[in-house]
Amino acid sequence: MEAPKKTIPIKPVADDRPGGAAQGDEAAGEGKSVRLFEASRKIYARTISGYFARWRWWLVALTQLVFYGLPWLTWGDRQAVLFDLASRRFYLGGWVLYPQDLIYLSGLLVISALSLFLFTAVAGRLWCGYSCPQTVYTEIFMWVEQHIEGNRSARMRLDNTKMNAEKLVLKSFKHIVWIGIAMWTGFTFVGYFTPIRELGLSFLQTRMGSWEVFWVFFYAFATYGNAGFMREQVCKYMCPYARFQSAMFDKDTLIVAYDTQRGEKRGPRSKNVDLLKTGLGDCIDCKLCVQVCPTGIDIRDGLQYECIGCGLCADACDSVMDKMGYAPGLIRYDTQRAMDGVREVHRGVVDASKPPPERAPLTTHLLRPRVLIYSTLLTLLTAGLLFSLVTRAPLKVDAVRDRASLARVVDEGRIENVYRLQIMNATEQTQRYRIEARGLEGLQVVSGAEADVGPAESRWVAVRLQIPPESAPPGSHQVHFDVSADNGTARVSELATFIVPR
Repeated sequence: MEAPKKTIPIKPVADDRPGGAAQGDEAAGEGKSVRLFEASRKIYARTISGYFARWRWWLVALTQLVFYGLPWLTWGDRQAVLFDLASRRFYLGGWVLYPQDLIYLSGLLVISALSLFLFTAVAGRLWCGYSCPQTVYTEIFMWVEQHIEGNRSARMRLDNTKMNAEKLVLKSFKHIVWIGIAMWTGFTFVGYFTPIRELGLSFLQTRMGSWEVFWVFFYAFATYGNAGFMREQVCKYMCPYARFQSAMFDKDTLIVAYDTQRGEKRGPRSKNVDLLKTGLGDCIDCKLCVQVCPTGIDIRDGLQYECIGCGLCADACDSVMDKMGYAPGLIRYDTQRAMDGVREVHRGVVDASKPPPERAPLTTHLLRPRVLIYSTLLTLLTAGLLFSLVTRAPLKVDAVRDRASLARVVDEGRIENVYRLQIMNATEQTQRYRIEARGLEGLQVVSGAEADVGPAESRWVAVRLQIPPESAPPGSHQVHFDVSADNGTARVSELATFIVPR
């Protein structure tokens, strides 16, 4: 007979992280099952002021000023930045781009990828900590939460109390503000694809199209959910950048690092204690660096993929070091090579007469092969893309043969081919274009020699080419259409084939 199975009681383990609970408390006790995954904990990040915190807010203001303000800028009588999907035209200031200009989008994506590689190799995940939309909107939502519900302790107390009138009012007001920010964000996003002034008028009159309504609410829902609830979970589990960043890091990459040589052995102490007698390091184990971390990690455990490089732990640690009278920089931006090469220095009260710890020279950090390769490629691609945009002709022509008749013999034995030319005017004014043809003896344009095309419009023009009899042998021959603006601003040559029947 099989012996009865027993479950092993698990002792709860204390958790010092923000909002943490005892690990294993659900499994504690006889006969309870063990969970095979760690339940997510809500992180109550403490607000901190400091050099890096101010930089984060400057970048929050800058990115949102660009995002919210750009659709409202005008260029002439239209929106300056507009991706008009319905008419398949993209307006960027004075440039009008068509789907045929997809190469520019490809170049922009390649430049963005190389920029990310270069920036990561040099400075780690500073993009994540300062400019990533997930970070920016999480910071905005947390700022709203703090000003409505209070500081970290007040928020923790509020969440741990039962529902009452005060809690209902505070929570409801917070979510109303969050939804308002999310809706405005979704509206602005759609304003890049539909003229935002028309969109606003349609929104007020409840006459928005179905796709516009969908994307406004979809983007609003994504902002509300990601910044209000998921927060660090997006960075830790959904963003692929955290997973492959190790491939772009090396010992000369700038990271947020804890100086273990200086900080250990950690422990609480009085401000006036003599560290040389106690054998303690500079870290007083206040856990403030953990409390301010948006992802809830302990930077003292070393570099972790969850770290977004925001530097808030460095601000928190420096504030404690200042109060204790110790030198700043126990947690700082540095390279792993520099951290490994730091000399033993006198720990304790700041002594200006002592030299600072040795650091790797700046050239070691910047002038390394991968940085030089990324920089060279990025410079060449950016210069090439800008040169191509600046010298780009504001005219595009596509020549398509008439499929109904490859070739035919008309009056006086002349041989005729019929084409359809798509002429795209990439300027903001109506243009008159002259169409000429060359490549065969006696080749003439007998119809469609001129065409008027409106601002940023595309028009199909039927063009008939004729050659005298016996001016070319039977077969296929290359010809060129030369399309030029009357005012001399643009000229394009397009290759085509002329068929001479047997």
